[in-house]
Amino acid sequence: MIIAFWISIFFIVYTFVGYGFVLFALVKIKEAIKKPFVFKSGAELPTVSILVAAYNEQDVILEKLNNTLELDYPKDKLQVIFITDGSNDGTDIKLHDRKEITHLHQDKREGKMAAIERAMPFVSGEITVFTDANTFLNKKALMELVKHYQNPGVGAVAGEKRIIIGDTADASSAGEGFYWKYESKLKKWDYALYSNVGAAGELFSIRTALYHPVERDTIIDDHMIAMRIAEKGYIIGYEPKAYAIETASANVKEELKRKIRIAAGGMQSVLRLKKAANPFRNPLFAFQYVSHRVLRWTVTPFLLIAVFVLNLLIALNTQLTFYWVIMALQVTFYSLSIIGLYFEHRNIRIKALFVPYYFCVMNYAVLAGIFRYFGKKQSAAWEKSKRK
Repeated sequence: MIIAFWISIFFIVYTFVGYGFVLFALVKIKEAIKKPFVFKSGAELPTVSILVAAYNEQDVILEKLNNTLELDYPKDKLQVIFITDGSNDGTDIKLHDRKEITHLHQDKREGKMAAIERAMPFVSGEITVFTDANTFLNKKALMELVKHYQNPGVGAVAGEKRIIIGDTADASSAGEGFYWKYESKLKKWDYALYSNVGAAGELFSIRTALYHPVERDTIIDDHMIAMRIAEKGYIIGYEPKAYAIETASANVKEELKRKIRIAAGGMQSVLRLKKAANPFRNPLFAFQYVSHRVLRWTVTPFLLIAVFVLNLLIALNTQLTFYWVIMALQVTFYSLSIIGLYFEHRNIRIKALFVPYYFCVMNYAVLAGIFRYFGKKQSAAWEKSKRK
């Protein structure tokens, strides 16, 4: 029982904190023995196609269009495609007469993956950039993304996701912002060591020639598209200077809905990406993928429950003060989370409670997502979360 307790503790700490320290150390060792790839400043730019799948986004679609057309990239090398399949709120009408873009629309909604698959035959660029309709890119985003393709080993490049956090941020805003700052650091180090282990739909790109359609019931299509390219032996790059800005979820309920869907998709991807987790194919990439993704999306939330139960049983049976101290720390942490929930419902903002509250919300979402996936209750069609 004590052994199981400490093994569980090890994997929890490693998943959320330890991997970051190990990754940082490995990057420093690599930097000491190998020079990084150097980008040429005068290299010829590739042709680029930007693909935006938009469903019922009438409130932001014109702003997204203007943001896209204002990106700093040669216009003769840029193609813009919007797909508004299934939209019935006027999104398609607002784009109907825009000659600067290729606009695809059908009344039937079949999901984001189906929309992407339908649009790919229209893509003419050497590089395809995927971005969400409700996120806005910095002007240099494309220039920063495409430089990584000078390295022939790079098959995909992800940009950074940035969350707008106001001074009056609630737990959903602040927690999501803290999480993505930490995630961005891990992604930067992952790429510095070898490869990123996925991509977010807000902003990522691929070599068009490497695109292969994933299953239409794919829940997190962006992650799967990039990872299937990685399974072919290519590197997934990461560029923090190319970023997508979006507001946080409207509240924790909306953020929880989004996280549960991602968790269900994470479980689905773990089961489908068998090559990525195979240490005999690419040991370093498998190490990164399991450490950064698989542990979070599978066993860690269950280990948190196991640690609490085992800690209580050990403390009651051994009477050792040390285990009672650990038990007290756990109870304190989860109590702070419950207090955070109480204050959140009453619109009382105490930033010290954001971390424990959001941590618990995230891990609950993983558990709920796993059960939803195996219960076949998660649709591949994206259910849009309300944002601030």
